[in-house]
Amino acid sequence: MGGSAHLHTGGDAVTWLLLAAVSVTALALHRFLVRRRRHRLGRAWSRWRTASFATGVLLAVSAVSPPLARLAHDDLTGHVVQHLLLGMFAPLALVLAAPVTLLLGALRPRAGRRLGAVLGRRGVHVLSHPAVAAVLDVGGLYALHLTPLYALSLREPVLHVLVHAHFLLAGCLFAWAVAGPDPAPRRPGTAVRAGVLVLAVAAHSTLAKLLYAAGGRFPPGAGAGAAEVERAAQWMYYGGDVAELLLAVALFAGWYRRGARTAGRRSGTGRKRTPVRGTPRTGVPA
Repeated sequence: MGGSAHLHTGGDAVTWLLLAAVSVTALALHRFLVRRRRHRLGRAWSRWRTASFATGVLLAVSAVSPPLARLAHDDLTGHVVQHLLLGMFAPLALVLAAPVTLLLGALRPRAGRRLGAVLGRRGVHVLSHPAVAAVLDVGGLYALHLTPLYALSLREPVLHVLVHAHFLLAGCLFAWAVAGPDPAPRRPGTAVRAGVLVLAVAAHSTLAKLLYAAGGRFPPGAGAGAAEVERAAQWMYYGGDVAELLLAVALFAGWYRRGARTAGRRSGTGRKRTPVRGTPRTGVPA
């Protein structure tokens, strides 16, 4: 027993060191890009964007930290909390940090044009459509909880990591498609994005209700009792509501800001910006 506990503690220490290294590297890279952008464009980067990025990194690291990872392995409620942090709250914070805008402002003109060209490709346009992003995001939850995939991920470490990666990436893609401040060529209008968000909210809530009413039959093979599944479903339902409400606020706040800027330009009161020589023409707000 003592040897097992010692190995467990040692493994936790390695995990904490790895998470600390990832966090420090991400924050250091962000700071480097902020300084590069300020040097190139002569404008400071928003502190709110920086705070949002730091919050996203903190939430993502917390989601996979040893205490929550153990809870997620032993209890379905812990898994749902992990999903909420890694797949909904952390992606929203990271997306609102406008990382693509920051990167484009920090890159040299040629590199910026290449990145802009990638963003304009048809494949990226299709993948980043709100409807496609919603299917990848919410559809992944249905596949995980209504098939043996969840039970299998508990036994297979590689699959477990892939599920976490899907949570984070699909969550970022959906948040970016719906309310991201970064450039997205041919992005649908606010009405389409709001409609997709409403449908995604309904699908997420339906999954939570289905789990709650299933009496422990889902996820298949998980071996969770009805009370445990009901508790997890409640977390999924109400926690998802909070995250989706924040996403809706971000969507309509962006719509309001764009309307205010348009009105300002029409009335001649909008602040004019002098283009910086060498800045890549990617449609990125400075």
